[in-house]
Amino acid sequence: MSDAPMLRVEGLEAQVAEDELGILNGVNLDIKPGEIHAIMGPNGSGKSTLAKVIAGHPGYEATAGSIAFRGQDLLELEPDERSQAGVFLAFQYPVEIPGVSIANFLRTAVQAHLPEGEELDIFDFTDALTERMEMLEMDVAFAERHVNDGFSGGEKKRNEILQMAMLKPKLAVMDETDSGLDIDALKIVSNGVNKLVEEDPEMSVLLITHYQRLLDYIKPHFVHVMVDGRIVQSGGPEVALRLEEAGYAEYENAAANGAGA
Repeated sequence: MSDAPMLRVEGLEAQVAEDELGILNGVNLDIKPGEIHAIMGPNGSGKSTLAKVIAGHPGYEATAGSIAFRGQDLLELEPDERSQAGVFLAFQYPVEIPGVSIANFLRTAVQAHLPEGEELDIFDFTDALTERMEMLEMDVAFAERHVNDGFSGGEKKRNEILQMAMLKPKLAVMDETDSGLDIDALKIVSNGVNKLVEEDPEMSVLLITHYQRLLDYIKPHFVHVMVDGRIVQSGGPEVALRLEEAGYAEYENAAANGAGA
């Protein structure tokens, strides 16, 4: 692993763009190549907002601080430019795209990531898609279904991991990928993520989650606790185990007392 961070978030403040409702209140986070980080916290703490600001979601606006990704100012890039630079966001609630097959969607996405003027070889694409679907224990016929249209929660999340497998990002931000999954689907999705990390030792992962159970399958190097829009504690996997036993009350009380001081 490199000593230089792949992602550096410094003093990040952000709000809901239309409402000017502040959510992030000074987030600091360094992620080095090859590291897996998890952010845990209660509802409304800002976890998903951080994921969306990193990806460039238009509904959220950074108002202070900075995000540097592989030496680039991420906040200056459009969402598609961030994707092409190597940032991937797996959504908590993937949207449905009726009328567009998974195969066509992925073919367009992979083409968009190629250097300008380079054409995607359809046979190479088909071979790669088949191999990735087998890795995720997906029937190849699944590729002809419309994106997330009528999918179960597990199918939607598995499709997110399939996208990640095809695009091969350098930073995968996974926003509550475990929500709505039964234990079998969780194992398959986690196994897919672990295989991608094994393939590329420089790939970094940021897991946003409420629960320890995801971390039983995707082992983090670092766990961060977010409360009231800021990271209030960082440590190893033991942090998640303590949260599983004691919950967030200690951190929420500390934040409330600090705010009132």
